[in-house]
Amino acid sequence: MESSNVSTPSALTFTSVPEDYNCSPSTLEAAGDQGDVGESAGTLHSKESPFSIFTVLILTLLVLLIVATFLWNLLVLATILRVRAFHRVPHNLVASTAVSDVLVAALVMPLSLVSEVSTGKRWRLGRALCHVWISFDVLCCTASIWNVAAIALDRYWTITRHIQYTLRTRSRASNLMIVLTWALSALIAFAPLLFGWGEVYSAELQRCQVSQEPSYAVFSTCGAFYVPLGVVLFVYWKIYKAAKFRIGKRRVAVLPLPETVQAKEAPQEAQMVFTARHATLAFQTHGETWREQKEKRAALMVGILIGVFVLCWIPFFLTELITPLCSCNIPPIWKSIFLWLGYSNSFFNPLIYTAFNKNYNSAFKSLFTKQR
Repeated sequence: MESSNVSTPSALTFTSVPEDYNCSPSTLEAAGDQGDVGESAGTLHSKESPFSIFTVLILTLLVLLIVATFLWNLLVLATILRVRAFHRVPHNLVASTAVSDVLVAALVMPLSLVSEVSTGKRWRLGRALCHVWISFDVLCCTASIWNVAAIALDRYWTITRHIQYTLRTRSRASNLMIVLTWALSALIAFAPLLFGWGEVYSAELQRCQVSQEPSYAVFSTCGAFYVPLGVVLFVYWKIYKAAKFRIGKRRVAVLPLPETVQAKEAPQEAQMVFTARHATLAFQTHGETWREQKEKRAALMVGILIGVFVLCWIPFFLTELITPLCSCNIPPIWKSIFLWLGYSNSFFNPLIYTAFNKNYNSAFKSLFTKQR
């Protein structure tokens, strides 16, 4: 209810006058000379600025984040569609991630910003738009997270099974992961609407938020974050072990220089025993093939992608899981920080997986050069 609906002077006095306001007869008379007690209190409030400089700065940064996230992911999509060499694996996984991140920037983040700037974070856009916003919020963010897990899995199989993981097998696996990603994301997003699993909109409180039903909180947070988190951590651990094994194997395979080798035959075993007196590491660096260098870049990219993903999303999903279960009250400012930190992952994703791919850099340069 807005204060303009209250018409009695006494109501205005109790609701508008601060506690330290001196309600002496002289004060009331002075206020009466100015017109009215309510008008005097309204004058006091009208002098207060609705937005501070810090608030304007934060809003500006959030708007820039939204625009940059949208444009950067759109550029990645345009590049993949335009360059024929990108019409294959693993660029379909990158395209799926970019689609989910573009939708986050176009449909989710703007409405979230509208909710942030409203007084008391009240939702004034109606029930229907609330359901649309919450559903797309969960859908797109969950798809973005699972796409990161799919990219990590694809890199893992490429490194550890590069012989069996042919282009045809890779294409089938990536397409299957994309279908499962969006199907699971849709199930998590639309479960409250399909199965009546909690309410996302409250007309009395003018509140629009993800269902706070404890069972749904466990289901949604595990399906949207904790399960893919376990997948990416397991995958990166396996990639790290495979990389160490390859480096160790390559070091063992280094042959010493001919003049530093002495050979002798063991009397009881049919094998040759070699000893190197002045071993050199020149063969080790020279033996690093193009495939090994590519695998190094892929492992580094996956590590950075996973690290940024965890840092961006884990604060938000910890609060989303703990709050409904323990009925804890977390300050709204921290909820907003955690939420926008998670949204920022959609901005970092294209930066990371294009920074480690020289083909994207060349495609970007040619794209802008041709436009000129």
